[in-house]
Amino acid sequence: QMKKICMLCIVATISVNIYAQTIINYGKYTVSKEEFLRAYNKNKTPITDKEKSIRDYLELYTNFKLKVKAAEALGLDSSEQLKIDQENFSSQIEESYMNDEQVFSMLMDQAFQRSQLDLHVLHFSIPVEESATPGDTTKIFQMVQNAFSQLQLGSTDYRQVASSAGIKFSDMGFVTVFSLPYHYENIIYQLKPGEVSAPVRSKKAWHIFKLIEQRKTVGKWKIAQILFSFPADADQLTRTNATHLADSVYALITNGADFATLARKFSEDKLSYLSGGEMPEFSIGKFDYSFEKELMQLKKAGDVSRPFVTSFGIHIVKLLEITPTPYSKEDEAFQFELKQKIMQDDRVKLSKDKFVGTILLKTGFKVVPTIKEADLFRDADSVMNNTEETLVNSLPISKKIVINFQQGNVKGVDWLLFVRAYKSNPENYKGETNAELWENFKTAQAIAYYKKNLGKYNSEFRHQLEEFKEGNMLFEVMEKMVWSKASIDSVGLKKYYEAHQKQYTWAASADVLIMNTSSEATANETIALLKQGNYWKDLIQQQQGTLQGDSGRYELTQINGKLSEIKDSFSPIVKNPDDTYTFMKYYNMYDADQQRSFEDARGLVINDYQGALEKQWVEELRKKYPVKINEVLVQQLIKQ
Repeated sequence: QMKKICMLCIVATISVNIYAQTIINYGKYTVSKEEFLRAYNKNKTPITDKEKSIRDYLELYTNFKLKVKAAEALGLDSSEQLKIDQENFSSQIEESYMNDEQVFSMLMDQAFQRSQLDLHVLHFSIPVEESATPGDTTKIFQMVQNAFSQLQLGSTDYRQVASSAGIKFSDMGFVTVFSLPYHYENIIYQLKPGEVSAPVRSKKAWHIFKLIEQRKTVGKWKIAQILFSFPADADQLTRTNATHLADSVYALITNGADFATLARKFSEDKLSYLSGGEMPEFSIGKFDYSFEKELMQLKKAGDVSRPFVTSFGIHIVKLLEITPTPYSKEDEAFQFELKQKIMQDDRVKLSKDKFVGTILLKTGFKVVPTIKEADLFRDADSVMNNTEETLVNSLPISKKIVINFQQGNVKGVDWLLFVRAYKSNPENYKGETNAELWENFKTAQAIAYYKKNLGKYNSEFRHQLEEFKEGNMLFEVMEKMVWSKASIDSVGLKKYYEAHQKQYTWAASADVLIMNTSSEATANETIALLKQGNYWKDLIQQQQGTLQGDSGRYELTQINGKLSEIKDSFSPIVKNPDDTYTFMKYYNMYDADQQRSFEDARGLVINDYQGALEKQWVEELRKKYPVKINEVLVQQLIKQ
């Protein structure tokens, strides 16, 4: 009897604990505290009233789960499109989960620290031909050592050092993180100003680096340029003519001419002239040092360089913006940018290589001990002669299991098809032995198995997939039950408008023409043409993309207008964040509280009618799936 009482107490305790962790019940379904907090913290905004914030989100999340459950009841979770979307999303994000977290975290910290500095680097090198004899190789190494010795002794006549040693010299200018291949970046970031790296051998050359100076990073530049190009072997007349043209254009700029207009007319940079000379934002080390030295002379937005020469021709550059490099690891946008760059850089291989070992342990990877490598390799040699699947399947190793996982296996035919595909691709196959290919195959199979079962091994990935699936289901069910339903219900919309007509009135408003232009000069020119009686649509057609416009009635709060504006007057020209320019022409002004017609109010009515339909639908769902909130847990969350 005593045992029975104890068992009942244990069961009761377990039941209380299970219930204690359930914060929302809806019908026979539940939401755990963990799930709710994960969603709440992910979507949390700065708050002043914690209790209100939690209770508002409880209401929001409960309604979300009810709608998802309704989508499941309608079978929307099994639609082919949703499955395709889920597979595509999974393939997009799974790679970010294929890294060793500690190594990746180290790479993130390292990239951040290096992003704070620009390094001025000199480079000495000498190529090594693949056909070089041992004697040639020894001679080249002696030449490199000679240069290294002179640099260590403090020689600063770098061209003389290179010349006397018979090697190449280049001033690389300033570089920063991701400017160079990772193995070279590691070398130069370990140097102190004035230090020289020991000679390092790459596949095709020997290299020496010297760090001249370091500085706090300048960040990123956004510039526009006008390029007057000429080939490196251009004669003096060609160079003189380009110089005279560049000087003339520079004189126009200094006298107030629009830089973008001149770039479109004169620049020979095929990638930027159509956009008024604007180039994509870039960091230090992207372009030649002679080019970046000129940029350093431009101190503030709007500064324009005098014409200067590089190997590409003559440049006139306008500084549009300098974006400082964030100095805090709390800057989420910068951390995301670093993560994306690491994922696309060869340094991520460190993290992936470490992670492969983890995968082998997690998946229960084991090569079947009875399988002999001699059998694997013998059939691998013959598979290249068997182009048909039936012949490949007939080979002795094909039907045998060669690798086991916790829940799955790999057969010999998979190995043979891998070998044939690999050896048939000249971009991949570099003469590797069958033993080397076998190692590649084992790694590839372990990674493939892990990816296929990633949700079992990584809860964060599983949650992200589930969130994506539920988000898609919510969209589909809202479209079906609310959005499209409201849009096509013309009778219901009309009735809703008539029942709530008084709330659809105009605030102070105006009939206006809104024009958007690519430059301030174009805006002024357009205003002048409109004043002359030109039709605005004709002007748009003539400008071919540099001018856009629309007309209609807008409330003054929407357009920052004033009721005191005069008919046929123009607003000031305003510069937009994307460096375009906007102005308006006023036609008619209207006082507030005038009734909107059904057509004028249609967009507002649809929005409100959708809200009414949604509210009614949620009430029906709450009757179908009665909601209970665990108030004890809610109070705990509020007090935490």
